[in-house]
Amino acid sequence: MNVRQDIDSLLRNYSTEDLLDEANRMNYEEDFYSFFKGGWRYFDPSPFMDGMALEAVAYHLEAVIHGDIKRLIVNIPPRMSKSSLTSVSLPAWTWARRWESSTSGPGVQFLHASYSQSLSLRDSVKCRRLIESPWYRKYWGDRFKLTSDQNTKTRFDNDRSGSRLCTSVGSTLTGEGGNIIIVDDPNAAQEAFSEATINTTIEWWDTALSTRLNNARDGAFIIIQQRLAEDDLTGHVLSKDVGDWTHLMLPMRYEMERHTHTVVGWDDPRGCDDDGVPLVTVLPDGMRVPASAEAAAVLREREGELLWPERFGEKEVALLERTLGPFAAAGQLQQRPEVKGGGIIKRDWWKLWDSDVFPECEYIIGSLDTSYTEKQENDPSAMTVWGVFSGDRTAYTDNFATNRPMKRNGDNGLINIADHASRFDEAAQVKFNLSASHSSAPKIIMLYAWEEWLEFPQLIEKVAQTAKKFKLDRLLIENKAAGHSVSQELRRLFSSSDFAVQLVDPKGVDKRSRVYAIQHMFSEGLIYAPDRVWAEKVLVQTGMFPKAKHDDLTDTVSMALSHLRTTGMLQRSEEITHSVHESMRHQGKPPEPLYPV
Repeated sequence: MNVRQDIDSLLRNYSTEDLLDEANRMNYEEDFYSFFKGGWRYFDPSPFMDGMALEAVAYHLEAVIHGDIKRLIVNIPPRMSKSSLTSVSLPAWTWARRWESSTSGPGVQFLHASYSQSLSLRDSVKCRRLIESPWYRKYWGDRFKLTSDQNTKTRFDNDRSGSRLCTSVGSTLTGEGGNIIIVDDPNAAQEAFSEATINTTIEWWDTALSTRLNNARDGAFIIIQQRLAEDDLTGHVLSKDVGDWTHLMLPMRYEMERHTHTVVGWDDPRGCDDDGVPLVTVLPDGMRVPASAEAAAVLREREGELLWPERFGEKEVALLERTLGPFAAAGQLQQRPEVKGGGIIKRDWWKLWDSDVFPECEYIIGSLDTSYTEKQENDPSAMTVWGVFSGDRTAYTDNFATNRPMKRNGDNGLINIADHASRFDEAAQVKFNLSASHSSAPKIIMLYAWEEWLEFPQLIEKVAQTAKKFKLDRLLIENKAAGHSVSQELRRLFSSSDFAVQLVDPKGVDKRSRVYAIQHMFSEGLIYAPDRVWAEKVLVQTGMFPKAKHDDLTDTVSMALSHLRTTGMLQRSEEITHSVHESMRHQGKPPEPLYPV
């Protein structure tokens, strides 16, 4: 029987109403957003309102059910119906689908968690109400039935082995699991600055929930929340950089520099670019091909354009921003737990190095903030690497760092740090001034950064590897107890290496004052950073200072730039011009005449 005969058979055996119902059923099964709109009135009495935010989240959730995305993080402002999509409609739609897999069909087991048990129960009741509605039973009543022996607010099962279990963050999960694990708002907004609560959530995720997938290969994790703090669950998961997480980030006001596309159906289906830049986009129709013109048509295009203006207009958003304040609004509304542009060091002051290769650098230094412990509650050790280059932006494949011999003194082979440093600084400054005085002011670029919780031996090895890789001219270490130990060990083990070690004494100057001292270098556009994941961590932490949980990376930034400033390696163009003019002026008495007059 061919297709034409199939259609003729359907027309003879089914009424127009039956055919319409079948078309509706097929549309609902294939398109999650259509299902969501169709079932809305059976669990929510308020009128349904279309919105780009809803579509974006729905398309990504649909990709999870299709198996295209296995790790999904969604950051979205509050009151955007995210729970109605994720915790109410998604399980019901998944069980209605004819196609069966680990994440599709009535056999899928769901595990839902929220910061509040009452919220988990609320969404569980709504989901069950939708499944038991006349609308749902009309289309999919023959697919499965809810079992009578397990049908409570906390958990309900169906006769096809599917289940929906709800719990709260921090609860015991022994013996429980799911094909799809959903964390919907792991922390309340008022807990944003509660370090104890945030740490409890992260520990629960790491030690309990992350191991609860029935099938680690084919199962899926979904985290959906508004951003609350730098180290909330989203920040923790992304900072670990474990697994291919798709990150859908939907700020209330569009920010053009954070725009990118989610692409599925490729070998690497992550919803971010190679450096983890967050998302502001939707998936294409069908969820099986790269982003298309049709998908791009629904994206915002103007800076500051609102996410859902029909529901949250300019007046309402402005009121929210004033009520929340800059820090809370940056997190909960913009999904960026820092004030846009930063605090003391504004994010916009960093200059983007947009080349794939770094410039030729005349001077390369490392800046180290030491802390050797594996305890996560303490600050980690951190290191940044910086290169000084001339005003022209000619890029080279290899960094400037020749195999210069280190000056050695005495029979013990130790480097005379002060002697070598002063002579190298003097030579480098002469060379640099000659080149920079003929172009523009010198610049500095961040070449690399890392932060890790390390024990002493691992810390020494990590620092030494970084120093050798980037051919440092000098390594700066803050003059404190941990810094002394690290400095001594580096000198003992790597005295023959081509980098000097210098202890830097802040001389009682507090951290905030140190950052203010280098602020003007950023505001004048002298500091560059590449578009990399490790660089983003530095930008975020310096942007949040002094309210960031950790300030280790910020400390390395202030120490490195202060060193370059005080040694004269980093000067403004006006200072260079003045220095050149001064050097050309005659100093002292007029010269004696060659012949008697």
